[in-house]
Amino acid sequence: MKRTLTLLTFCGFETMLIIAFATCAALAQETTPSFEIASPPACQSNKGEPVRFENRISPKAKSAAGMAKRDDKGVPVIYRFAYAKSPQSLQKFIDRHECAHHQTGDIDRPHPPRNSPDHMMHESIADCIAILRMREESTDSQAQIKNVTIALTQAMDAVGFPPSTIDSRISNIDNCAQKDTTAAEFIKAVLDHRAAN
Repeated sequence: MKRTLTLLTFCGFETMLIIAFATCAALAQETTPSFEIASPPACQSNKGEPVRFENRISPKAKSAAGMAKRDDKGVPVIYRFAYAKSPQSLQKFIDRHECAHHQTGDIDRPHPPRNSPDHMMHESIADCIAILRMREESTDSQAQIKNVTIALTQAMDAVGFPPSTIDSRISNIDNCAQKDTTAAEFIKAVLDHRAAN
């Protein structure tokens, strides 16, 4: 009798754990944020080619990400990964950042080694162009820039970037947002500098 009672108690506890786990899993799925996907912006390469945007599903991604490249046919494209997992401010920033790689011709240049000074410069330039465009396109640019830096900080932290890297990137974006220039002027300066060197 004692053994039966112990077995029933154990089975009851195990069943409660399973129910509790299933409930938590269901609630987690319901509370995972899902954001409306922003429309892509106008984007042309430095050669005047229209850039195609393509949404991609990425179930394992923790936040939105993008990639600028040429597809198998040589057409400029931006792949948009897991956009529904991030707020529209971050989606818009990523679109414009990736577009900047096409606008400055990064896509047609040899890709520098990851995290090398040249690579980091390309990324900083793309961030600068992206935030300048967002500043120009927004009716409340200060709020938009703040939303971008908050969302970007959270996304970078979630994937494991060290605080110093996050702080450096946010500082660059904040500095670029204060520049007395337009995105078009900034792009022209980058292209002129590269043509001269």
